[in-house]
Amino acid sequence: MQEFAHQVLAGLATGGIYGCVALALVMIYQATQHINFAQGEMAMFSTFLAWMLINAGMPYWGAFVLTVVLSFAIGAVVEFAVIRPLHNAPMLSIVVVFIGLMVIFHSLAGWIFGYTIKPFPSPFPSNAWYGSSLMSAHEVGTIFVALVMVALLFAFFKLTPLGLAMRAAAQNPGSSRLVGIRVGRMLMLGWGLAAAIGAVAGMMVAPVVFLDPTMMTGVLIYAFAGALIGGIDNPIGAVIGGLLVGVLENLMGAYVVGSELKLVVALIVIVAVLIVRPSGLLGRRIVTRV
Repeated sequence: MQEFAHQVLAGLATGGIYGCVALALVMIYQATQHINFAQGEMAMFSTFLAWMLINAGMPYWGAFVLTVVLSFAIGAVVEFAVIRPLHNAPMLSIVVVFIGLMVIFHSLAGWIFGYTIKPFPSPFPSNAWYGSSLMSAHEVGTIFVALVMVALLFAFFKLTPLGLAMRAAAQNPGSSRLVGIRVGRMLMLGWGLAAAIGAVAGMMVAPVVFLDPTMMTGVLIYAFAGALIGGIDNPIGAVIGGLLVGVLENLMGAYVVGSELKLVVALIVIVAVLIVRPSGLLGRRIVTRV
C-alpha cells in the first residue's frame, strides 16, 4: 500500500510539470488555434540558459527569475518575428513553421551547449523537512511551484484588466479590435507567458531527467495527452489532465507495462481521446447548425 501511495504522489509531482507544459500549449492554442510543436524545445533552451547562469555564479533563484524573464522575451520575439507574418497563411504552412522552430531550438541548444548530459541542481534540498519516504523534497516543491503558478495565472486572467483583454483577444479577435484592444500585442504577451511557463516546467523537470537537448521530448508528449484529456481550449482542464497523465504514467509503468513502455501509454491516451471525446473532459463542444 505504501508503494502504491508513493507512485500516486510521485505521479502528481510529474503531473504538475505536464500540467504546466499543457497550460502553455493551451494558451497558444487559444490564441492561434494551432499546437506549438516547439513548446518543449523552447522550454529546454530556457533551461540551458538557467544552467549557464547558475554555472556563472548566480544564485539559483536569481537565475530562475532571470530565465523566466528571458524566456518571456524569447516567446514574444518569436510571435512578433515569425508567427505574426503568418496570420493569413494556410494551416500547413504554420505547422511547418512550428516544426522548423522545434528543429532550430534543438540545434541551437546542441551547438551552443553541447549534446552531453548535464546535471541540473534542484532548489529543494534533499534533507528538507517537507520531504518524506513517500515524496522527495523536490517532488513536493514541484507540486508547490505548479500550484502557485496556476493560482497566479488564474488570478491574472480573472481579476486583471490585462488578463481579461488577453482572454477576449484569444476568443474573439474581431470584436476585441472593435472595442480598442490591441490584439497583436495581446497575442505577443500570450506567447511570452507560454514561453515563461515552459521555462519553469523545464527547470523543475531537469533535476529528474538531467539536462540535454532531448530532455523535453517525452514531457511534451505527456503534456499534449494531458491537454487533450482536460480540453485543449480549457486551461484548468489542461492542468487537471496533466495531473491525471502523471499518475497514470507512474501506475502503468510500475504495475502494467514497465518503465520502458510508459511513453506508449501517453500515445494510447491521445488516440483514445481523439476517437471518443475530441473536446476533452472540460473542453467546449462546438455545435454547428446546418
